[in-house]
Amino acid sequence: MAGKSFMASARQKGAIEQVLKNVEWPEQFPFRDEDFQRFDESSDTLFYEMPRFVTHIDDQAIAALTKYYSEVLPSSQSLRCWVQARKDSWNGYDEDELKRNPVLTEYVVQDLNINPKLPFGDNTFDVITNVVSVDYLTTPLDVFKEMYRVLKPVGLAIMSFSNRCFFTKAISIWTSTGDADHVMIVGSYFHYAGGFEPPQAVDISPNPGRSDPMYIVYSSKLATA
Repeated sequence: MAGKSFMASARQKGAIEQVLKNVEWPEQFPFRDEDFQRFDESSDTLFYEMPRFVTHIDDQAIAALTKYYSEVLPSSQSLRCWVQARKDSWNGYDEDELKRNPVLTEYVVQDLNINPKLPFGDNTFDVITNVVSVDYLTTPLDVFKEMYRVLKPVGLAIMSFSNRCFFTKAISIWTSTGDADHVMIVGSYFHYAGGFEPPQAVDISPNPGRSDPMYIVYSSKLATA
């Protein structure tokens, strides 16, 4: 109940962009172990064993996210990205799906809910992106601490999500709350993982009410971290 009480402030702020402004974060992480349980606790590896060659958000939402990336990501030749669900290193569940992505230079098949330890060195990446899959993480602080470790100082981490998901595999605190709450949840992962700038939120929904919503929560690794 503590987590939901804390998130009530998110709904009072109205616009998504305001949710993470001037947050009074509790001293301790406000969520409980049961908040990260799922309706289906069977093996995620088995669940994703069958390749799903589908998109998880509609074309308008995909276009909005692509446009956002084009505006915020550095265009340097030396850009190094790790992504869960973009170019360079890609971490995902299904090898057949990963093989179908023509822009990858390398990929890793890994279930982060079993092993959140990323197989990359410290201070490796300029950018980390996670596309519509942050809601499936059962030990998100472990994953975000790993993101902090593998990001270069001032490296950027971008979490994008909608209101669509595999309901039985999304965590309980996600399926029982709404969009503004989700922004606060993801923002809390950055805050309590440590070493990140205060997280910020952006609503890039392309056609509210008529296409899938699309939200961004992002932060950068502290320059002195």
